[in-house]
Amino acid sequence: QVQLVESGGGLVQAGGSLRLSCVASGRTLSNYAMGWFRQAPGKEREFVAAIRRSFSITYYADSVKGRFTISRDNAKNTVYLQMNNLKPEDTAVYYCAADGGSPSRRSNEYDYWGQGTQVTVSS
Repeated sequence: QVQLVESGGGLVQAGGSLRLSCVASGRTLSNYAMGWFRQAPGKEREFVAAIRRSFSITYYADSVKGRFTISRDNAKNTVYLQMNNLKPEDTAVYYCAADGGSPSRRSNEYDYWGQGTQVTVSS
């Protein structure tokens, strides 16, 4: 079992930045590909970014490419999502997830999920 805990969400004005963290416990994070997803009210959960277990190869949704950066520190068992130039449409609950296989854009392929952290971007 892997337990994931997100933090770093909050209220920010458009154009601002936030850095989300996801700390894992229970198992070594280096064994998992990691992803960030988000869910806005009334919408389905959507893929944001993912990172491979090794070599830090990353993947992004088109809507965040160039603004968000996913990274990992396996020594700290932590994955980060740096979010810059935030827009009101980025408002959502952000979830991190662990995948025992290759990183995927599909949420149903992830094995473990955190409880989420709220990000609100005001215009």
